[in-house]
Amino acid sequence: MAKNVTQKLIESHLIEGRMQPGEEIGLKIDQTLTQDATGTLVMLEFEALGIPRIRTELSAQYVDHNLFQEDFKNPDDHLFLRSACQRFGLWYSRPGNGVSHPVHMERFGVPGKTLLGSDSHTCAAGSLGMLAIGAGGLEVAMAMAGDPSYVKMPKICGVKLVGELPDWVSAKDVILEMLRRHDVDGGIDKIVEYYGPGLRTLTAMDRHVIANMGAELGATTTVFPSDEAVKGLAKAPGRYSPAANRAPRRA
Repeated sequence: MAKNVTQKLIESHLIEGRMQPGEEIGLKIDQTLTQDATGTLVMLEFEALGIPRIRTELSAQYVDHNLFQEDFKNPDDHLFLRSACQRFGLWYSRPGNGVSHPVHMERFGVPGKTLLGSDSHTCAAGSLGMLAIGAGGLEVAMAMAGDPSYVKMPKICGVKLVGELPDWVSAKDVILEMLRRHDVDGGIDKIVEYYGPGLRTLTAMDRHVIANMGAELGATTTVFPSDEAVKGLAKAPGRYSPAANRAPRRA
């Protein structure tokens, strides 16, 4: 039987468990994402593990949340995060560089890879054909250490897109309609996979908007296929190259 994109992503990263809805599975994590509202604790937890370098293919730390400089607390956190990135081999995205999710998509997103992030909207990277899941800080620290991430095997719900968006209707209206139909708990323990001929009218950033708000639906994550709409990102300037030098690194 032919498999959908989500099944292929899970199967290719499955370390433990069976792909039966409701059963616990362990997934190999290729990339991690942290931001400065959650990353400080993640780095402290990783440091406590006593591991000298990250064991993921790529991990990135973004500074895009706590930018208000009223006293020393946020600047001190940012200095700590930069030093932790230098020490452990993460990419560091400095203040003002952009919001973590679109920046990660543009610089580091790779179809077919897994991404675990200490931010609920990590699922936005599903727009590229990634399996991208938001998690707690400790889970992300353990993934940086090379351990599997354990989740309950979700149900996979397909949403077929047909036609094209009419005038004055945007991609955000697609996910708002999903929320109208299914409410904020309609995606719990589910992965929503979009498919169908309507995909050809959605740009990579259109898909990013829809996947990003899958978190508001309560979904484990959202998945889009990787097609011509997202392949252009691979040729964008400033993209990560596996041959690039490691720490200190800036996105």
